[in-house]
Amino acid sequence: MESSMNTDIKNSSALERKMHLKGKVLKTSTAGAIVDIGVEQPALLHVSQIVTPDNQPLKRVSDILKDGQEIDVYVRGVRNDQIEVTMKKPFDLEWRDIEKDQVVKGKVVEIEKFGVYVDIGAEKPGLVHISELTHGYVKSATDVVNVGDEVEVKILDFNRRKHQIKLSMRALEPEPESIEGVTITSARKPRKSKKSKAAGEKSEADAPAVAEPTAMEIALRAAMEKSEETPITQSGKAKKSKGISEEQESILKRTLKNR
Repeated sequence: MESSMNTDIKNSSALERKMHLKGKVLKTSTAGAIVDIGVEQPALLHVSQIVTPDNQPLKRVSDILKDGQEIDVYVRGVRNDQIEVTMKKPFDLEWRDIEKDQVVKGKVVEIEKFGVYVDIGAEKPGLVHISELTHGYVKSATDVVNVGDEVEVKILDFNRRKHQIKLSMRALEPEPESIEGVTITSARKPRKSKKSKAAGEKSEADAPAVAEPTAMEIALRAAMEKSEETPITQSGKAKKSKGISEEQESILKRTLKNR
C-alpha cells in the first residue's frame, strides 16, 4: 500500500505512526541526524534508520546526509515529547499490528507444492498451506490461485521469533453444507462391515435351497459306489493270484532242472 505525503501537519499532536512526511536535515552526527519535519520541534533520525543507496553498509552519516538536504521520512514514534523518524518505509502490517483471526488483503508472490506465499504488507510473506486454500481436495495450488492474484486471507497464527505467519483462504469461505441449493455428499463412501455383502453379490440366504437326500437315495448311492469298486478289487486279486502262480511255476522249473 502506497503512503501519501502529509504536508499540512503543523503540530506534533497530529502526528501518527507511519505518517509520511517531508523533512530537512538540520544537523548530522555519528549518532544520526536532527530533522525538521514542520512541527514545533525537530525529530531524531537514528543512524540505524538511515537508508543508503542499494542498501550498502553505512560508514559515516555525512556520506549520505548533508545539512539542509531534504529527505522523505516516516514517523516512527512520539513519546516523552521526543519525535523519532525513519527513512525506512514501514510495513503496512507490523508485528505489533498482527492479531489472530484478523482478515487482511494480500498478493500471491510465490507458489510451492505445499502452498502459496502471500504478501500482506508484513515483514515476511505469510503461508497459505495447500489444505487452507479452499474446501475439498486440491491437487495443485495453481488450480486455485496464480502469482499476482489479489486475495483475502485470515491470520491463523504467527510467530515473531521465527518470522512465520500462517494464513487461510478456506476459513473465509462458507462451509459446503451452508451453500444453498447444493446437495453435499461425502467424498468417501462409508466403509462396509465385513459381514455385509458387496453390491450385486448374493449372500447365502439368497442362494436357492437344496433338498436333503432321502434314506432311499442314500442307500442307492452307496450301492452304486460299491459296485464300481468291485471290478477293481477282483482285478487286483486276479493279478495277485496270477503273480503267485508264475512264481510257483518258476520254482518248479528250477527244481526239475537241478535234478
